[in-house]
Amino acid sequence: MELNEIQKNRKGEGEQSEAKREYIQEERASKMDLKCALEECTMALNLFLNNKFSEALDLLRPWAKDSMYHALGYSTILVMQATMTFEQQDIQMGISTMKEALQTCQRFRKKNSMVDSLSSLVSKQMGEQFSEEEMHAEICYAECLLQKAVLTFVQDENMINFIKGGLKIRTSYQIYKECHQIFKGTLDKQKPETYHQFEGGVKLGIGAFNLMLSLLPARILRLLEFIGFSGNRELGLFQLREGAAGSSLRAILCALALLLYYTYVSLILGTGEANIKEAEVLLQPYLRKFPNGFLILFYAARIDTLKGNFEKAQATYQKCIAAQQEWKQFHHLCYWELMWSYTFQQDWLQAYRYADLLCKESRWSKAIYIFQKAAILSMLPDDLVQTTGEDIVALFRQVEGLKQRIAGKSIPTEKFAVRKSRRYSSTNPVKLVLPALEMMYIWNGFTVAGKRQDLTEMLLTTIEEGEASLQNEKNPTEYHVDDQCLVQLLKGLCLKHLGRLLLAELCFNQVIQSEKRIRYDHYMVPFTYYELGLLYKEQGDRDKAIKHIETAKNNYKDYSMESRLHFRIHAALNSLKSSPDATPP
Repeated sequence: MELNEIQKNRKGEGEQSEAKREYIQEERASKMDLKCALEECTMALNLFLNNKFSEALDLLRPWAKDSMYHALGYSTILVMQATMTFEQQDIQMGISTMKEALQTCQRFRKKNSMVDSLSSLVSKQMGEQFSEEEMHAEICYAECLLQKAVLTFVQDENMINFIKGGLKIRTSYQIYKECHQIFKGTLDKQKPETYHQFEGGVKLGIGAFNLMLSLLPARILRLLEFIGFSGNRELGLFQLREGAAGSSLRAILCALALLLYYTYVSLILGTGEANIKEAEVLLQPYLRKFPNGFLILFYAARIDTLKGNFEKAQATYQKCIAAQQEWKQFHHLCYWELMWSYTFQQDWLQAYRYADLLCKESRWSKAIYIFQKAAILSMLPDDLVQTTGEDIVALFRQVEGLKQRIAGKSIPTEKFAVRKSRRYSSTNPVKLVLPALEMMYIWNGFTVAGKRQDLTEMLLTTIEEGEASLQNEKNPTEYHVDDQCLVQLLKGLCLKHLGRLLLAELCFNQVIQSEKRIRYDHYMVPFTYYELGLLYKEQGDRDKAIKHIETAKNNYKDYSMESRLHFRIHAALNSLKSSPDATPP
């Protein structure tokens, strides 16, 4: 038999075996119809929210290669585990499982579907009818793509992976937009039984994308709009609220997305005006349903933190830790929050305890954890530091070597910590002034601590003690003016939260007037202009507020934490330029 004939026969056999495999897969998948798959995935989600992580995985695993929803659920849990542990083997496992999930979803999608021919999306696809299964496959595929993109970003510092991740996000976004068009096109038609599940997926995707993109400063959003992205905050919030109010599998995911926005994103990347009331309303039904669920307890504690109920929050974080021992990485979230909670109370030894636990157990950002630990210890008297057995100078000197890179870029908060810790690299270290309170400001913690007048007064006393020690320095160092400006910025923040607005304004103006004498911490001037703008907003002087915030936005560049300030500026200007009766962010 000639060689080409043998090859032809082998090719035919290969096609037959491939067809056979597809037939077996389709036959197996038909035994798990869409309705049953959604019911099982709802059970798995309930197990997960009740801290039964292994049981959830065991329920999903047998069908993970034959059912799109089992594939999505199984891979989602492993992706979550990977982002928690930051272990390379977990990341690889997450990526591998997500690839398999994408292949499973792909089998259920319409042939020549959205991603395969993006250029023909509008012209060909919009008029075509999708089957019930194909509609769900699009949503599941988009969710898988988005999660794989997240893992691609954290996998390593290869710029190619960074670009691949960006392309996956764009494809996911396009699919969600098309699914939204399908959703709008079926509003007046008879809907299948599981339609509300598809609707929930659309609302989650469209809502999360719009909310996420709306946070971006205008200069970044303009670039993204050029390649098809756009973000509308009100639309995003509306879609997520509608999704959270529904009965779909993704209702709780919509609620969790809103809780993340209200309790974290609006604080760290916004002006700190968290919508606590809506967060409490969203959480209440889940507190009743999952009273010992880790995620639910965690958000309950976070809401109490934002209300200034630090003692109650600390007790709930402890309950959170005790609720499950299977995923110890979840404990690290609590350690981080407990560290800050005790920092707000200036209970430095307790804050140190949790910073130390993070250093020993968590891989997220060793540079930040070591810096935080050293910064907290710097707030203690020398005799108390000795009881811990720690060497502050040695800790600060470790920070630079622990810096990470993602897609070839350093993480801004790590860069900030490295820059500050360099004062300890010389043979004669120059002590940082109030480093724990400076980091507290970077994370917008004064907005939280400011809810409690008693603690704000205590913070003010500590800052004034730092101010006095600087004034009494006999041999001022090269950092002297920078340190004085930091003290004035922090003092102004405390005075603002205590309602002493004129004194706060004086402090902020002192920083601005010292601009030309600042040698290293140039970030303080644009941040101070921003804070002064918020102060004028509080006084009702809208024009002055906009003027000072615009100065921070337009007159400064290449300083520490620049992107974080631009996020906050974007949020503040949106708030100022919207109508007076607009809903606060």
